[in-house]
Amino acid sequence: MFVIRNKSIFFIISGLLVLASIVFISMWGLRPSVDFTGGAIVEVSYASSTPSTEAISTALATAGFEDALVRTAGENGYNIRMRPLAEGDNATIVSTLSALGSGMQVERVSSVGPTVGQELRKKTTIAIILVVLMIILYIAFVFRKVAKPVSSWNYGLVAIVTLLHDIIIPTGVFAILGHFAGLEADTLFVVAILTILGLSVNDTIVVFDRIRENLRVNGEKNINQPFDQTVGKSLEQTYVRSFNTSFTVILVLLVLFFLGGPTIHSFVLTLLVGQIAGTYSSIFIASPLLVVIGNRKLKKA
Repeated sequence: MFVIRNKSIFFIISGLLVLASIVFISMWGLRPSVDFTGGAIVEVSYASSTPSTEAISTALATAGFEDALVRTAGENGYNIRMRPLAEGDNATIVSTLSALGSGMQVERVSSVGPTVGQELRKKTTIAIILVVLMIILYIAFVFRKVAKPVSSWNYGLVAIVTLLHDIIIPTGVFAILGHFAGLEADTLFVVAILTILGLSVNDTIVVFDRIRENLRVNGEKNINQPFDQTVGKSLEQTYVRSFNTSFTVILVLLVLFFLGGPTIHSFVLTLLVGQIAGTYSSIFIASPLLVVIGNRKLKKA
């Protein structure tokens, strides 16, 4: 019952985190990658005398590529994102980068047109909306036999509130990193957000299912237990499972972050923040929200 008794504290903590994330997103937004805006990605490596990222950025700016974003890729490689390339730009880039170090080799050059980027943005929005709608319908169907004191639709709406909590916070963190560290939101970021939706709703449904089962048992045995006590009992029965599951996932993500390649750092970091936020919301936000809704319905009745 600790969580239920202190639900106002947990609501305030989440509210402050969500509000801060919204402010950061409004102020700085996300830095869209060439996947969404259109542009070119050039990957190069050096056999020796590897230049610094600052030297590469300065040389490219002098050559006419002022907005190029340079990132390290491995020990002697670089990932460079820039505006769409025109005819003759490839030769300019090769000559510019070759002058900075010996053994320069172009590993990959790929381009994304602005039309493809717009189509990708549209499909990303549709995918997230469809996922949210399917989650609401699924929870409403699974909990369709639960009517008192909270209807099945309320379970679905509470799940969506927690999901919004779980994607706004990592998006806010990404906005901060994009502003100060130059991280870009690419297709991997979208995959991470969709993955967070799945992981978070899984934890939430586990708790909801335990609440449903305890309500069923109370009904069969004619136990007149207050709804808040039933929810508190259900939380106590799922604490260990939720923490253990989330902790193992977080351990794997930490290993991937520190030992994985730099190309997946932003992806893993988004998952890590989302997993922590999802574990918190499943225990400290979703169930207390059900109690708030249940108490209001009882007062009206």
